[in-house]
Amino acid sequence: MIVSINQPAYLPWLGYFERIARSSLHVVLDHVQFEKNSFTNRNKIRLKSGTAWLTVPLASKGRFGSLEIQGLEFAERGEWQKKHWSSLQMNYARTAYFSSYAEAYASIYNRTWPCFMPFVQTMLQQHLEDLKITTRIAFSSQMGISGSKSDLILNICKAVGASIYLSGSQGRNYLKESAFEENGIQILYQNYEHPSYPQAWPGFESHLCILDLLFNHGPESMDILLANQPGS
Repeated sequence: MIVSINQPAYLPWLGYFERIARSSLHVVLDHVQFEKNSFTNRNKIRLKSGTAWLTVPLASKGRFGSLEIQGLEFAERGEWQKKHWSSLQMNYARTAYFSSYAEAYASIYNRTWPCFMPFVQTMLQQHLEDLKITTRIAFSSQMGISGSKSDLILNICKAVGASIYLSGSQGRNYLKESAFEENGIQILYQNYEHPSYPQAWPGFESHLCILDLLFNHGPESMDILLANQPGS
Protein backbone atom coordinates (compact mmCIF):
# COMPACT_ATOMS: atom_id res chain seq x y z
CA MET A 1 0.00 0.00 0.00
CA ILE A 2 1.96 2.98 -1.31
CA VAL A 3 0.55 6.36 -0.23
CA SER A 4 1.50 9.83 -1.41
CA ILE A 5 0.20 13.08 0.06
CA ASN A 6 0.36 16.54 -1.46
CA GLN A 7 -1.42 19.86 -1.23
CA PRO A 8 -3.73 20.76 -4.12
CA ALA A 9 -2.01 22.46 -7.03
CA TYR A 10 -3.22 24.44 -10.03
CA LEU A 11 -1.83 23.01 -13.28
CA PRO A 12 0.82 20.95 -11.45
CA TRP A 13 4.29 20.14 -12.74
CA LEU A 14 5.31 16.71 -14.06
CA GLY A 15 6.78 15.44 -10.79
CA TYR A 16 3.42 15.90 -9.07
CA PHE A 17 1.93 13.26 -11.35
CA GLU A 18 4.90 10.90 -11.21
CA ARG A 19 4.34 10.53 -7.48
CA ILE A 20 0.60 9.95 -7.93
CA ALA A 21 1.23 7.37 -10.65
CA ARG A 22 3.53 5.38 -8.36
CA SER A 23 0.98 5.33 -5.53
CA SER A 24 -1.88 3.03 -4.58
CA LEU A 25 -3.63 6.00 -2.96
CA HIS A 26 -3.00 9.72 -3.25
CA VAL A 27 -4.31 12.02 -0.52
CA VAL A 28 -4.99 15.64 -1.45
CA LEU A 29 -4.00 17.64 1.62
CA ASP A 30 -6.71 20.30 1.46
CA HIS A 31 -7.42 21.03 5.14
CA VAL A 32 -4.07 22.66 5.93
CA GLN A 33 -3.19 26.34 5.80
CA PHE A 34 -2.76 28.05 2.44
CA GLU A 35 0.78 29.28 1.87
CA LYS A 36 1.33 32.47 -0.07
CA ASN A 37 3.54 32.18 -3.19
CA SER A 38 3.15 28.39 -3.23
CA PHE A 39 2.15 26.31 -6.23
CA THR A 40 -1.35 25.80 -4.83
CA ASN A 41 -2.79 28.48 -7.10
CA ARG A 42 -0.16 29.08 -9.79
CA ASN A 43 2.25 27.56 -12.29
CA LYS A 44 4.10 28.47 -15.47
CA ILE A 45 3.39 28.04 -19.17
CA ARG A 46 5.72 28.35 -22.17
CA LEU A 47 5.91 31.52 -24.24
CA LYS A 48 7.95 32.18 -27.35
CA SER A 49 10.10 34.52 -25.24
CA GLY A 50 10.37 32.24 -22.20
CA THR A 51 7.75 31.50 -19.55
CA ALA A 52 4.86 33.21 -17.75
CA TRP A 53 2.90 32.57 -14.57
CA LEU A 54 -0.79 31.75 -14.55
CA THR A 55 -2.06 32.63 -11.07
CA VAL A 56 -5.56 32.10 -9.73
CA PRO A 57 -6.48 35.24 -7.71
CA LEU A 58 -7.59 34.25 -4.21
CA ALA A 59 -9.24 36.25 -1.43
CA SER A 60 -6.47 35.87 1.11
CA LYS A 61 -5.59 39.41 2.22
CA GLY A 62 -5.48 39.67 5.99
CA ARG A 63 -6.51 36.02 6.40
CA PHE A 64 -3.20 34.19 6.53
CA GLY A 65 -2.90 31.90 9.53
CA SER A 66 -6.62 31.06 9.52
CA LEU A 67 -7.17 30.15 5.89
CA GLU A 68 -7.49 26.46 5.07
CA ILE A 69 -7.11 25.49 1.42
CA GLN A 70 -10.55 23.87 1.40
CA GLY A 71 -12.10 27.26 2.22
CA LEU A 72 -10.29 29.35 -0.39
CA GLU A 73 -12.46 31.75 -2.36
CA PHE A 74 -11.72 33.64 -5.55
CA ALA A 75 -10.72 37.29 -5.31
CA GLU A 76 -12.58 37.98 -8.53
CA ARG A 77 -15.13 36.20 -10.68
CA GLY A 78 -14.82 35.00 -14.24
CA GLU A 79 -12.31 37.40 -15.75
CA TRP A 80 -9.19 35.49 -14.65
CA GLN A 81 -10.62 32.30 -16.18
CA LYS A 82 -11.03 34.01 -19.54
CA LYS A 83 -7.48 35.40 -19.33
CA HIS A 84 -5.96 32.03 -18.46
CA TRP A 85 -7.76 30.19 -21.24
CA SER A 86 -6.87 32.96 -23.71
CA SER A 87 -3.19 32.66 -22.71
CA LEU A 88 -3.28 28.91 -23.23
CA GLN A 89 -4.94 29.29 -26.62
CA MET A 90 -2.52 31.99 -27.73
CA ASN A 91 0.59 30.03 -26.79
CA TYR A 92 -0.44 26.45 -27.52
CA ALA A 93 -2.98 26.57 -30.35
CA ARG A 94 -0.37 25.40 -32.87
CA THR A 95 0.94 22.50 -30.80
CA ALA A 96 0.28 19.00 -32.09
CA TYR A 97 -2.36 18.01 -29.53
CA PHE A 98 -3.97 21.25 -28.36
CA SER A 99 -7.08 20.55 -30.41
CA SER A 100 -7.39 17.11 -28.79
CA TYR A 101 -7.80 18.60 -25.32
CA ALA A 102 -9.20 22.07 -26.04
CA GLU A 103 -12.88 21.20 -25.63
CA ALA A 104 -12.44 19.60 -22.21
CA TYR A 105 -10.34 22.43 -20.78
CA ALA A 106 -12.42 25.19 -22.37
CA SER A 107 -15.43 23.66 -20.63
CA ILE A 108 -13.70 23.83 -17.26
CA TYR A 109 -12.55 27.42 -17.72
CA ASN A 110 -15.96 28.55 -18.97
CA ARG A 111 -17.90 27.16 -16.00
CA THR A 112 -18.92 29.21 -12.98
CA TRP A 113 -17.21 27.86 -9.87
CA PRO A 114 -18.40 28.59 -6.29
CA CYS A 115 -14.86 28.50 -4.86
CA PHE A 116 -11.33 27.25 -5.48
CA MET A 117 -11.39 23.57 -4.48
CA PRO A 118 -14.18 22.36 -6.81
CA PHE A 119 -12.32 24.04 -9.67
CA VAL A 120 -8.88 22.62 -8.89
CA GLN A 121 -10.37 19.19 -8.08
CA THR A 122 -12.06 19.06 -11.48
CA MET A 123 -8.81 20.12 -13.13
CA LEU A 124 -6.94 17.34 -11.35
CA GLN A 125 -9.50 14.76 -12.45
CA GLN A 126 -9.13 15.93 -16.05
CA HIS A 127 -5.33 15.74 -15.90
CA LEU A 128 -5.46 12.22 -14.47
CA GLU A 129 -7.89 11.14 -17.17
CA ASP A 130 -5.69 12.61 -19.90
CA LEU A 131 -2.62 10.84 -18.47
CA LYS A 132 -4.59 7.62 -17.89
CA ILE A 133 -3.57 7.53 -14.22
CA THR A 134 -6.00 5.38 -12.23
CA THR A 135 -4.63 5.90 -8.70
CA ARG A 136 -7.36 6.28 -6.09
CA ILE A 137 -7.73 9.86 -4.80
CA ALA A 138 -8.88 10.93 -1.32
CA PHE A 139 -9.15 14.31 0.42
CA SER A 140 -7.81 15.03 3.89
CA SER A 141 -10.69 17.39 4.64
CA GLN A 142 -13.00 14.36 4.60
CA MET A 143 -10.88 12.25 6.95
CA GLY A 144 -11.08 14.11 10.25
CA ILE A 145 -7.38 13.56 10.98
CA SER A 146 -5.46 15.96 13.22
CA GLY A 147 -1.80 16.81 13.71
CA SER A 148 0.78 18.99 12.03
CA LYS A 149 3.76 18.45 9.75
CA SER A 150 5.31 15.01 10.28
CA ASP A 151 2.67 13.91 12.80
CA LEU A 152 -0.15 14.75 10.39
CA ILE A 153 1.47 12.79 7.55
CA LEU A 154 2.05 9.82 9.84
CA ASN A 155 -1.55 9.92 11.13
CA ILE A 156 -2.92 9.90 7.59
CA CYS A 157 -0.66 7.03 6.61
CA LYS A 158 -1.80 5.01 9.64
CA ALA A 159 -5.46 5.77 8.96
CA VAL A 160 -5.32 4.49 5.38
CA GLY A 161 -3.13 1.47 6.13
CA ALA A 162 0.00 2.61 4.33
CA SER A 163 3.01 0.32 4.27
CA ILE A 164 5.07 2.80 2.23
CA TYR A 165 4.90 6.59 2.26
CA LEU A 166 6.15 8.13 -0.97
CA SER A 167 7.32 11.59 0.08
CA GLY A 168 8.34 14.59 -1.92
CA SER A 169 12.02 15.46 -1.71
CA GLN A 170 11.36 18.21 0.87
CA GLY A 171 10.11 15.61 3.33
CA ARG A 172 13.72 15.00 4.32
CA ASN A 173 13.61 18.38 6.07
CA TYR A 174 10.78 17.61 8.50
CA LEU A 175 9.66 13.98 8.57
CA LYS A 176 10.38 12.11 11.81
CA GLU A 177 11.66 8.93 10.21
CA SER A 178 11.92 7.01 13.48
CA ALA A 179 8.19 7.49 14.15
CA PHE A 180 7.30 6.01 10.76
CA GLU A 181 9.67 3.11 11.36
CA GLU A 182 8.06 2.42 14.74
CA ASN A 183 4.71 2.15 12.98
CA GLY A 184 5.98 -0.19 10.27
CA ILE A 185 5.84 2.40 7.50
CA GLN A 186 8.75 2.76 5.11
CA ILE A 187 9.54 6.21 3.70
CA LEU A 188 10.66 6.56 0.11
CA TYR A 189 11.72 9.99 -1.14
CA GLN A 190 10.97 11.13 -4.65
CA ASN A 191 14.04 12.00 -6.68
CA TYR A 192 12.42 13.18 -9.89
CA GLU A 193 14.71 13.75 -12.84
CA HIS A 194 12.82 16.13 -15.10
CA PRO A 195 12.79 14.93 -18.72
CA SER A 196 13.35 17.25 -21.65
CA TYR A 197 11.07 17.13 -24.66
CA PRO A 198 10.33 19.22 -27.79
CA GLN A 199 8.19 22.25 -26.97
CA ALA A 200 6.34 24.77 -29.12
CA TRP A 201 9.49 26.83 -29.65
CA PRO A 202 13.22 26.02 -29.84
CA GLY A 203 15.03 25.47 -26.57
CA PHE A 204 13.66 23.73 -23.52
CA GLU A 205 12.07 25.29 -20.44
CA SER A 206 11.86 22.91 -17.48
CA HIS A 207 9.32 22.61 -14.63
CA LEU A 208 6.31 23.95 -16.50
CA CYS A 209 2.71 22.92 -15.92
CA ILE A 210 1.38 19.56 -17.09
CA LEU A 211 -0.52 21.15 -19.99
CA ASP A 212 2.76 22.03 -21.69
CA LEU A 213 3.55 18.33 -21.98
CA LEU A 214 0.01 17.26 -22.89
CA PHE A 215 -0.48 19.87 -25.59
CA ASN A 216 2.86 19.05 -27.18
CA HIS A 217 2.88 15.26 -26.88
CA GLY A 218 -0.63 14.01 -26.20
CA PRO A 219 -0.83 10.22 -25.68
CA GLU A 220 2.96 9.97 -25.36
CA SER A 221 2.96 12.29 -22.34
CA MET A 222 2.94 9.58 -19.67
CA ASP A 223 5.88 7.74 -21.24
CA ILE A 224 7.83 11.01 -21.33
CA LEU A 225 6.83 11.89 -17.77
CA LEU A 226 8.11 8.56 -16.46
CA ALA A 227 11.20 8.36 -18.66
CA ASN A 228 14.37 7.47 -16.74
CA GLN A 229 12.56 7.44 -13.38
CA PRO A 230 13.02 4.70 -10.75
CA GLY A 231 10.67 1.84 -11.48
CA SER A 232 9.84 3.00 -14.99
